[in-house]
Amino acid sequence: MKVLLCPLDDPGYLYPALAVGRELRRRAHTVHVLAGPGAAATAATADLEVSAVPDATALSVTHWTVRGPEQYTTVARAVRRLRPDVLVTSVLHHGALVAAEAAGLPVVVLGLTAHLWPYRDGDAGPADAHDRTWRLTETLKHYQAVREAAGLAPRHDRFADTPLLGTAFLLRGHPLLEPADAELPPAVRHVGPCWWEPEPAEAEVPPDAKPLAYVHLGRTFGGTSLWPRLNAAFTSGSYRAVVELGRSGAPQAAPDADLIVGRRPWMGPLVRQADLVLTNATSAPVLGALLHGKPLLVAPNGSEQQVLAAACLRAGVAHRLPEPGATAAELRAAVERTAHDPLLRSRAEEIGGLLADGKSETRAADAVEVAAR
Repeated sequence: MKVLLCPLDDPGYLYPALAVGRELRRRAHTVHVLAGPGAAATAATADLEVSAVPDATALSVTHWTVRGPEQYTTVARAVRRLRPDVLVTSVLHHGALVAAEAAGLPVVVLGLTAHLWPYRDGDAGPADAHDRTWRLTETLKHYQAVREAAGLAPRHDRFADTPLLGTAFLLRGHPLLEPADAELPPAVRHVGPCWWEPEPAEAEVPPDAKPLAYVHLGRTFGGTSLWPRLNAAFTSGSYRAVVELGRSGAPQAAPDADLIVGRRPWMGPLVRQADLVLTNATSAPVLGALLHGKPLLVAPNGSEQQVLAAACLRAGVAHRLPEPGATAAELRAAVERTAHDPLLRSRAEEIGGLLADGKSETRAADAVEVAAR
């Protein structure tokens, strides 16, 4: 079987695809990875065959709403050249979905940690009342623009989300992170984290008298920056923090704040050292925290953050960071309370154990093989 991996280039999307690709290669399938300049070197370290894309932004999630037609052209060209039997792509990679449809190929979509769009039985009650219908409508608007640019005839699906789900749609979380009794669409299933990272450099955070918090920043989407609260929480307190900038903007650490700031291609070793993970609630840091049995302190803004933060709070693995305007003492107390809450840690260890035991790459590779039949 010939597999074309065409994930988005950003680590949160690229790394799980590489994990699945490595398992497929272990099964003696031919696996190619479509990757832009920044991701190609990382994909090569995963021992997979790389098909380089010169455009640095075509496969970036930052530009997913505007670069769909370029994504389509890029993937369609690779399909013609490599003649794969199946595509594996990322949620929001509409170019790959449309290229697969145009070529008559099955496509497996690697989703995020929790389901973002409506369940088959609705929104599953007020505890999960984020506007899933609005999110689906907006996503479909961008998807339809790619289909129109590709010249495909209109679709007539029973459910609006069907074209976004591909042949199979794989969630990287666990059913315990969905609302109770929520009915997922038939194409959607949980496989688990599909966790892979490049080998870390040697220098983790140097030893210090203060215990460590790991902070992973997401995009603000016009919401509130975490920096004022980070500066307050980690100044004159009992914890220090290592801050991963991710795809967020320039750092705004105060001179006296006990913060170590940077961009790194891995997080596992730092999460292992930390007592808690503070995050806007995107998939990679949430899954990293759970896999290492660490409690979460969440402060969501837009995109998946609200849904995943609600899932973590509902599952009992997180507290919510106090809102802007909280005092420094309140913020420091939230860090301490999260780090030392035995119920929170126990629940994180429980769900993390379920995720780790799920053989996620195996289950994902199984789904790819079934889709290609």
